[in-house]
Amino acid sequence: MPKSLLTIILLTLSNIFMTFAWYGHLKFKEIPKFQSFGLMAIILISWGIALLEYIFQVPANKIGYEGNGGPFNLWQLKVIQEFINLSIFTLFAIFVFKTEDLRINHIIGFLLLILAVYFLFKK
Repeated sequence: MPKSLLTIILLTLSNIFMTFAWYGHLKFKEIPKFQSFGLMAIILISWGIALLEYIFQVPANKIGYEGNGGPFNLWQLKVIQEFINLSIFTLFAIFVFKTEDLRINHIIGFLLLILAVYFLFKK
């Protein structure tokens, strides 16, 4: 598998876990077992999920970074990660929360982010 594809897959998996660690607990009020959890319990659960994020994120950056023989420079890795992050977050907000609308300003923001990707990869 090419390093570029492996990096993107690992960053995608990382961002799925990151999104659940950062925002998933906001849905706990809908799960009876979690309703009585205090802030410290929620923090510990989120840390556990974030550990899974790092299990994918660290190898993604190590494999993808050109200083380690990968195809991407540091700027490219970051903008790829941000693009994946916002894409995963958008899907999460729409399909998990179902209370958030995707509006035109969100779409324009994504288009601008795609332009950022384009310019960061342009030699």
